[in-house]
Amino acid sequence: MTMSVSGIESVGFTPYVAPSVSPAAAARTSGGQEFGDLVLDGLDRLESVQDRSDALAVKAATGDLTSIHDYTIAASEAQVTTQLTVAIRNKAVEAFTEIMRMQV
Repeated sequence: MTMSVSGIESVGFTPYVAPSVSPAAAARTSGGQEFGDLVLDGLDRLESVQDRSDALAVKAATGDLTSIHDYTIAASEAQVTTQLTVAIRNKAVEAFTEIMRMQV
């Protein structure tokens, strides 16, 4: 059964699709700089999602928003994206701490 997201996309919601990297492409890359680029790209996307949510919140507060569900969807998306970013950061800090505990 295939689900259509055209209804969601019509209200301005664009689902986040994580970039995919094939194992062969990952083996060819240097890793460091491209990982940093992925992190920066993710943070830029997080900022844009939060900015959109904030803009819709202002419109809702001033009465300029015609459909409140647009703001509800954007706010939920911003919340989930922020939670995911914090979880990834926590795992990275955990891994760094574990590496620092290793004896040489």
